[in-house]
Amino acid sequence: MTALSKHTLRTLAPGDADALLAFELANRAWFERHVQAREPAFYSPEGVARQIAQYLEGHATGAWHPCLLLDGDGRIVGRANLKDIDRAEGSAEVGYRIAHDQTGKGLATFALRNLIGLARTAWQLKELRAEVTQANQGSAAVLRKCGFVHARDLPQLAVVDGAPVDGALYLLDLTPA
Repeated sequence: MTALSKHTLRTLAPGDADALLAFELANRAWFERHVQAREPAFYSPEGVARQIAQYLEGHATGAWHPCLLLDGDGRIVGRANLKDIDRAEGSAEVGYRIAHDQTGKGLATFALRNLIGLARTAWQLKELRAEVTQANQGSAAVLRKCGFVHARDLPQLAVVDGAPVDGALYLLDLTPA
């Protein structure tokens, strides 16, 4: 049994609010080194509950598939989402974040491969997109490992630590070869 075989990716649920808030607070500084910071109001029980409600509403309407990555003890160690799902175009954007103390263990690859599976089977999508800042080379490496290819540069993709940062768009073709 591999270390990853104990992990699961499952759809976000309303009862996840307390554990999700703890995960986000514990990893806030780490995430904000790589991606645009969330609004301060997010980091409260009400803020997380509001986000969960929005994501689950998006899931119900077919625009989102929000997931949590859990370790063998049921602890949240990451998040992974299909967002901006467009069934007519057959596309969606992927996003993921892994707890700082869990990086380097293959969890981002595990989560992304599970999202790719969801995109193919549950949503019958043809293409996935991912945006990554240039400074986040670990995430770019995970995308390439899972078959994504660099499509184009994205100037001023986000604001990280108060400064605009450039990024890149990666694409994954899901159509059968």
